[in-house]
Amino acid sequence: MRIAYLTGEYPRATDTFIQREVAGLRDLGVEVHTFSVRRPGVEQLVGEEQKAEFDRTTYLLPPKAIQLLGSHLKLLLGGRYWRSLKLAWKTRQPGLRGLLYQLFYFLEAGILAQQVQLRQIQHLHNHLATSSGTVAMLAAELGGFTFSFTLHGPYIFFEPYQWQLAEKIDRALFVCCISHYCRSQGMVFGSIASWNRMHIIHCGIDPALFKPVRHQGTGNRLLYVGRLAAVKGLPILLESLAKLVSNYPDLELTVIGDGSDREQLEALTDELNLRSNVKFLGYQSQAEVRHHLQKTDVFVMASFAEGVPVVLMEAMAAGVPVVATQIAGVSELVEHGSNGYLVPAGDAETLTDRIGELVQDAELRSSFGTAGRVKVTAEFNIKTEVARLHQLMNRALEGKPEAIRPAIDP
Repeated sequence: MRIAYLTGEYPRATDTFIQREVAGLRDLGVEVHTFSVRRPGVEQLVGEEQKAEFDRTTYLLPPKAIQLLGSHLKLLLGGRYWRSLKLAWKTRQPGLRGLLYQLFYFLEAGILAQQVQLRQIQHLHNHLATSSGTVAMLAAELGGFTFSFTLHGPYIFFEPYQWQLAEKIDRALFVCCISHYCRSQGMVFGSIASWNRMHIIHCGIDPALFKPVRHQGTGNRLLYVGRLAAVKGLPILLESLAKLVSNYPDLELTVIGDGSDREQLEALTDELNLRSNVKFLGYQSQAEVRHHLQKTDVFVMASFAEGVPVVLMEAMAAGVPVVATQIAGVSELVEHGSNGYLVPAGDAETLTDRIGELVQDAELRSSFGTAGRVKVTAEFNIKTEVARLHQLMNRALEGKPEAIRPAIDP
């Protein structure tokens, strides 16, 4: 099987789940050609995995004039060009700005379609179905090949009409949904006829890479990994930490990641007199994140908007108990009172109470940690999920039906 993978910006430090999926398919003998609309900044290349993928990825922007013109001239002679232009017009966003952006997407799609044809690639798969999803849909129409995409959420569900989610679902050969919650949201927009082509394929990790943490005594070490943005609920987490340090003055929060709100969050840390309790480390490699998990007592995620966070899977695989917000598909991973705690989003008081319970109870941390590792190993193992995806791709390309949650053939 020879396929193409497309995202808007690849590889990024925060998209390790896509890199693992690509690597897993290659391990199964699939020839995967990675494409990206834009190049990531050098700050994203934090590990050897990202650097290797950067070197083997084809970037659509900035385009070479000769390549852009040549691609579209060849496609113009192929008989599908005007039909594709009609689709681009139909799926444009409102206004002059929307029309201009759609023109850019169409030009990018022409480059991609020509590359797919030249390399004799069978199928195109897209992750994160916003702008790059539009490029994938238009490229498939231009080039006469099939496409599919992985539907993550939550942001595309905030603007489903702007990104023509219904059109993408109905035209895709199949759609991978990262959770039942995600699939249900896709079903709101896709036609009834498309529902049986929307399948549950989890993002996953390799549990073997994570050594279970041993818990004892007071758990003073908290960890957050993710984008530094207010939507991730970090102000709520800092508010909770300010309450907790009155009882646990040695409490320490390590923050891994970067983002647009870092300066504001660091200022809030100072306002709350938490500078000695919080460490902002910026982006870290996968190996460095695993290293920090080994030194963690409690992992905390106070986000307002998520899919099913891969970093929660990593923490649970390391035997670290998690406290997370009860949003989207998180409850399909974190089972309240069994392998972690779920709290209402934006509720600093409940978040404080749950963290406090785990900080003071090593036996509870151990119980949650053990159950969390079992859950991830059983349902979010990257090797198993890639095998499901591989089987789904094969059967879809052969025109055969597949279960909503594919069962792997022995």
